Amino acid sequence: MNKIEKYVNSVLQPKLQGDGGWVEFVSVDGDNLTLIFRGECSKCLILNRCVKWIEEQIKNDLNLSVKVNAIRKKPYFQDV
Repeated sequence: MNKIEKYVNSVLQPKLQGDGGWVEFVSVDGDNLTLIFRGECSKCLILNRCVKWIEEQIKNDLNLSVKVNAIRKKPYFQDV
């Protein structure tokens, strides 16, 4: 598990779960970080603000600049 994946799972995910959403690490390719947003995050109207916040948190805490590619994923019973 790399540093960014560990940070997403241990720091960011619990914060988003407090609002009924969750985030899953997918991959890091260079400075592109791909995350899947589920739960309340999948239908959030201000997800772009959250994505910017995540980029800032990673910059502040890990001293890494990343660009988050956000993928919205509906609950399995809505994936049709």
